[in-house]
Amino acid sequence: MFAWLLGTGGSAKPPPFLKLRSARWFILMTVSCAVFTDIFLYGIIVPVVPFALSTRAGIHEDDVQHWVSILLAVYGGALLIASPFCGWLADKAPNRRLPLLVGLLTLGGATVMLCVGSSIGVLVTGRLLQGLSAAIVWTVGLALLVDTVGQTDIGQTMGSVFLAMSLAFLVAPLLGGIVYARAGYYAVFYIAFGVIVLDISLRLLLIEKKVARKWLVEPAGPSAEPSSRAADLALSSAPAMPLPSTDIPPSATPRFRLPPILTLLSSHRLLSALFACLVQATLTTAFDSVLPLYAASTFGWTSTGAGLLFLPLITPSFAAPLVGFLADRHGPRYLAFAGFLFAAPPLVLLRLVAADTLPQKVLLCALLALVGAGLATAMVPLMAEVTYVVEERERDAPGCFGERGAYAQAYALFNVFFAAGTLIGPIWGGFVVGRAGWGVMSLTLGLLAVGTSVPVLVYTGGVLRWRRKGGVEAGEDGGGDGGGGEGKKAGESEVR
Repeated sequence: MFAWLLGTGGSAKPPPFLKLRSARWFILMTVSCAVFTDIFLYGIIVPVVPFALSTRAGIHEDDVQHWVSILLAVYGGALLIASPFCGWLADKAPNRRLPLLVGLLTLGGATVMLCVGSSIGVLVTGRLLQGLSAAIVWTVGLALLVDTVGQTDIGQTMGSVFLAMSLAFLVAPLLGGIVYARAGYYAVFYIAFGVIVLDISLRLLLIEKKVARKWLVEPAGPSAEPSSRAADLALSSAPAMPLPSTDIPPSATPRFRLPPILTLLSSHRLLSALFACLVQATLTTAFDSVLPLYAASTFGWTSTGAGLLFLPLITPSFAAPLVGFLADRHGPRYLAFAGFLFAAPPLVLLRLVAADTLPQKVLLCALLALVGAGLATAMVPLMAEVTYVVEERERDAPGCFGERGAYAQAYALFNVFFAAGTLIGPIWGGFVVGRAGWGVMSLTLGLLAVGTSVPVLVYTGGVLRWRRKGGVEAGEDGGGDGGGGEGKKAGESEVR
C-alpha cells in the first residue's frame, strides 16, 4: 500500500495524482523548496547561536566569537568533505528521492540537536550534520533537476534554484532575529520544524520521471495490431539489406576507465567553471565578516541596520530565472564574463564610502546592488555550465561515466568549490580589512573579479580559439548543444 501511495515503483497500480507528482514544475518546486529549507535552517539560527553558546553551553562571553567561527567552519568543512562522497553515492543509487529523504532526516536531526543542545559538543555535531545534509541536498537535488529537464532549459531551472537560495539567505537571518527578540529561543526552532514538515511532504509526494514512465507509457491497444502486422509484412517482402554492425570493436572498448570524478576534473572547461564558482562565493561572502562592522563604525548603525545592507546585495538575484533563460538561448560564456566584469568597478568604488552622510549611505547601497547584479549574472550560467560539460563528455565518449551518468558527482564538485569559497571569503575580507583597511579590501576584490573574467571568457562553453579572415578577428560563443549558443560560423572563433 505504501509503495502505491508513495509511487516507488513497487506496485502495478499507478499512484494517485501521478502526472501531477511527476510534472516538471512540481519536481522543480520540490528541489527549490529543499534548497530553500537547507539555507533557511542554516540562516535562521545565526542570531541565536551566540545566545546558545553563552547561556546554554556555558561558553564565556570572551570566547563566544571564537566558537561562532568554529561552528561556521564546521558547517563549511562538512559540506566540502562530504560532497564528493554524496555525489558518488547518488549516482550509484537506484533513484534520487531516497537520498533526498535521507538528507532531510539528517537536517531534521541536526535541527533537534541545535534546539535542545546544552553543550558545545552537541552544537558542533548539529552543525556537522547540517553540512552533511547540505551536501546531499545540493548534489542530489541538482542532479534530479538535470534528469528532469535535460539540457534544453537547464539555465532557467538553475536560475529558479538560485532564486530560492537567495530568498532564504535574505529572509532567514532577519526572521530569526525578529522572532528571537519577540518570542524567545524556542520559537525560532518552531518555525524551522514547520518548514521541515512542508519540505518532507513535498519530497514524499515527488515521483521521478524515470519511475513515472512505468505507468505513463501507454500499452499498444488492439487498434495498433493491424498496422503492426502490415509493417511486419512489408518488412518481410522487402529485399534483404545488410544491417550496419552495432558491435563495438574490442580496441574501442577501454580496458580501464577512470572514476567519473577524475574524468570530470581533467576538463579545463569544468575546472574554469568551478574556479569561477569559488570566486563568486568568495566575493559574496567576503562581506559577511566586514560589512556589518564597517557600517557600525562608519555610520553608527546597530546590527539590525547593518544587516539590512545585505538587501541590495541579494535583491538582484531575483532576476536569476531571466539570466538562466538568456543562458539557455545565447550560451553561458558572455553572460558569465559580463557578470564578473560588471561587478569589478563597483567593488573597487566601495572605497569611496568613508563618511557618515546620506549621499554616502545611498552610494553604498547602490554599489552593493550593482555588485549583486554582476555576481548573480555570473553565477547562474556557471551552474548550468556544469551540466553542459557532462553532456559534452557523454556525447564525445558515450558510456564514459557508466550507466547512471555523473551529474551528481559533477554538482558535488560544484559544492566543494562553492563551499571552499564560503570559507575563503570571510577570511579574506576580515584579514585584509584588519591589515590594510576597507579601501584595499574593495580593491583586491575588484581585481579578483577582473582576473576571473579572463578564464571565464576563454573556457566557458568550450575553449575559445581565434582565427583571422580578411584581417578581422571576431569571436562567437560556440556550443550548439553544448551550451545553448549558436554553432561556429565561418570567420568566427572556433570552440573546442
